Amino acid sequence: MSQNWKISRRTMLRGAGAAVALPMLDVMNSHAALGKEALAPPMRMISLFMPNGVNPATWDVKGEGADYEISESLSPLLDLRDHVSILSNLDNTGAGGHVGATSGFLSGIKMRNGVLGISMDQVIARHTGNKTRFPSIVLGTEPPRQGNAGAGLPIAYANTVSWSSPNSRISPEINPQVAFDRLFRTGENAVEEAKELRSVVDLVMEDAKRLKKRASRNDGHKIEEYLSSVRNVEKQIDSTLHPPAREWVPPTTPELVRPPAGIPVRRDEHVKMMMDLLVLALQTDTTRVGTFMLAHGFSRCNFGFMGLKGDHHTISHHKNQNDWLSEYTAVTKYYVGQYAYLMEQLQNIDEGGSSLLENSVVLFGSGLKDGNGHVRSNLPILLGGHGAGTLNPGRHIKFAPGSVLPDLHLSLIQRFGVDIDTWADSSNTLANL
Repeated sequence: MSQNWKISRRTMLRGAGAAVALPMLDVMNSHAALGKEALAPPMRMISLFMPNGVNPATWDVKGEGADYEISESLSPLLDLRDHVSILSNLDNTGAGGHVGATSGFLSGIKMRNGVLGISMDQVIARHTGNKTRFPSIVLGTEPPRQGNAGAGLPIAYANTVSWSSPNSRISPEINPQVAFDRLFRTGENAVEEAKELRSVVDLVMEDAKRLKKRASRNDGHKIEEYLSSVRNVEKQIDSTLHPPAREWVPPTTPELVRPPAGIPVRRDEHVKMMMDLLVLALQTDTTRVGTFMLAHGFSRCNFGFMGLKGDHHTISHHKNQNDWLSEYTAVTKYYVGQYAYLMEQLQNIDEGGSSLLENSVVLFGSGLKDGNGHVRSNLPILLGGHGAGTLNPGRHIKFAPGSVLPDLHLSLIQRFGVDIDTWADSSNTLANL
């Protein structure tokens, strides 16, 4: 082979309307050829939201530090305990009930007059998103809901945990095939469709801006929310038409298998399918920020595939009845098991001397502790991965009473190089992660 032959690190395998990053090859690695240090794998941020809280009696662990005794609900993590920490004494500062538990999970902000705040994942996505095709991916498994949740709070605010601005929610994609196509289909058809959509978006933006000038204050908020959503579409279009240059190329090439059309009937199959798509997106450096709502904030999902009788929301209001508490624990174990599955997949992906899990921050939790009383103190929070050496997992970390979820948000945001000193109502960071 000629020593002068080189191919771009942005070279991709193309076919059937999809593009896949090549593994790192010697002919790409100009750093290695020049005797310089190769670029390190990037750090990823993954957030998993579980609704409806937990049964405290089967979640809480005994002991602190590395010698804690794992609980029944956390038993799926036995083989991964060196890669995950259990965090205790973090409180939710969002609004009450399921709405605040959901909307405040990544924002830490109490909704006021329909306005919330940008969420942690999207702050990180803004910082890292210029290096990947998509700044972030937001996935889910349940369709959005409308109506009133009580106390003047619209149930729509439990539809997502991701906010791109104080006025704009990011709706999770729940269809596996649609999510796959958005992430990986880059053929001529995709480009032409993007061009056509861009022309429509331009017209929509102009009309909306003109309308906003004449709107009332309340309508102005709604139009701004709409405009923010349109801007998100613009960014997706631009990423198709003008993909960013790749600074880092994944050393492995996964097989891309397009999911079948529609949404799987069985919940466990649906969750696994979306989890696998999330891993693919991170592995291929299509994005570095992934958020997965395992279920809607008011989820009434049925777990008949596990032999359970009640829906999740109903059994979370268990009234201390033993049969419901047992089912409550079973659902939590299922979701913790999905978190464990995700971490195992990340652990098995080599990134040139380190695993994808070592290069990730993997947050899991709920915005409620005990769903029965909508308890928002001492939340069930897990923090997995090694954060490219910035985390020291494998422990039960018990923070001082009065510590809040935004303290964790701020600590993680700063790890991604975002220069901020305050977040929500917090200016405190957690040093012992």
